[in-house]
Amino acid sequence: LTYRRQTFLRETWITANTPATYDEAGLTFTTTVKGHGQWTTELTVAAGHAGLPVGVRQPLRGVQGRVSHQAAFTRRQGAADIAQLAPRIGGAAQLASGIVVTPVAELFDVIVLGAGAAGLMCALTAGQRGRRVLLLEHTDKAGAKILISGGGRCNFTNLDVRPDRFLSANPHFCRSVLSRYTQTDFIALIERHGIAYHEKTLGQLFCDGSARAVVGMLLAECAAGQVDLRVDHAISDVTHGDGFRVATSHGDFTAEALVLATGGLSIPKMGATGFSYDLARRFGLRVVKTMPGLVPFKVASLSQDAAGLAGVALDAIASTGGRSFREHILFTHRGLSGPAVLQISSYWRQGATVAFDLLPGMNVASVLAGRKRARPKALPHTVLAELLPSRLAQALATEHLPASAIGNIPDRVLAEFAKLLQHWPIVPDGTEGYAKAEVTTGGIDTAELSQKSMQSLNVPGLYAIGEAVDVTGWLGGYNFQWAWSSGHAAGMAV
Repeated sequence: LTYRRQTFLRETWITANTPATYDEAGLTFTTTVKGHGQWTTELTVAAGHAGLPVGVRQPLRGVQGRVSHQAAFTRRQGAADIAQLAPRIGGAAQLASGIVVTPVAELFDVIVLGAGAAGLMCALTAGQRGRRVLLLEHTDKAGAKILISGGGRCNFTNLDVRPDRFLSANPHFCRSVLSRYTQTDFIALIERHGIAYHEKTLGQLFCDGSARAVVGMLLAECAAGQVDLRVDHAISDVTHGDGFRVATSHGDFTAEALVLATGGLSIPKMGATGFSYDLARRFGLRVVKTMPGLVPFKVASLSQDAAGLAGVALDAIASTGGRSFREHILFTHRGLSGPAVLQISSYWRQGATVAFDLLPGMNVASVLAGRKRARPKALPHTVLAELLPSRLAQALATEHLPASAIGNIPDRVLAEFAKLLQHWPIVPDGTEGYAKAEVTTGGIDTAELSQKSMQSLNVPGLYAIGEAVDVTGWLGGYNFQWAWSSGHAAGMAV
């Protein structure tokens, strides 16, 4: 039920045993005559009308002064009962007359669940098309993950977005969506709002200032589309019949279209849950197995010496399963991290070896042989420290080379050591899990969704976007671009 403002002036407006419903100023009266001169009334008020003015003065037919649902049909209801509604709209309330006030569902064209990057983009796109959009967020703020991304500066897209830089059971699925709202489109939006930005490395674009500028931009665009954003709304149930009905901690809402944009399981301290996956399964959609992505490795097998390398960073190539990434790696107290490790982690599977080239682009065997000839009395770790960070050089030389001058070490041993430096094998014990993962791989199966609109192929009106879907980008702004592109696709379709 929705409310309509209309004059509630009827001398005879009900007939025996036939419920009659009338709306006035957000109040819905459903009245049934039970017998000669006797009747019952249930009065409801649209959820969210906590600001209903006390001074409502429209003449409303009804009963007053009796603590009963059933009373004599004798006189008008005064404004006193209506005035009692103002402080009580949050839930069921009983008026002095005995009439019970309960919330009813508000009606929208579209309900978007999740006010993250994808949800905000979807909402603002649909709103600016004239759709009446409700954007629900269960935490206390919109865009929380945007605010912490990129060290607080938000790596909002990448200049080199391409479909082959996304992981999915169907690697071609994202092609259409990415092509219809590109990084160029989002950059244009950033520039239109006067947000200064720069390229950091490998096409990664960051705000010069705070990520708050991006959230502010998205909220301003939502406001332009008259999007109704409500935070701190915990969702207790979602049902599908004639449209979708969403029950929350602050009332019920209905819409003909529902968009799942609650993200994945990564960073649970920010409010991440598996809500979209659970709801998708309830509606019969398949969900591809999820795992932490862009996540550090735990490596207990590192030697005692190497375990003391926390904080050491170097340029390296990380490889596994036919994939390689060249960026920095970082030794941590529990294992390995850094951009190259995060990138390769999305492709790694439990038990697989990750090989690291610690001196990419160098003929290490030739260099070590040259050092041996030129400085035969030099200690191995001294020579190695010219090529690698000193702590790492010391650890590797101690573990793999004799404690002797380099001139005394056979060429064969140096050659084998050179191979090790360019193919250093590590078998991670696992990852740091969703708590440290930047994204979730897997998700709602793309085989269940339209490549054009992100709508479910089997549940009309149901859409899924962003991280909730089985599309995961590389590190460096790719996942934000997927959020913008998929959100825009759904926003244009709902």
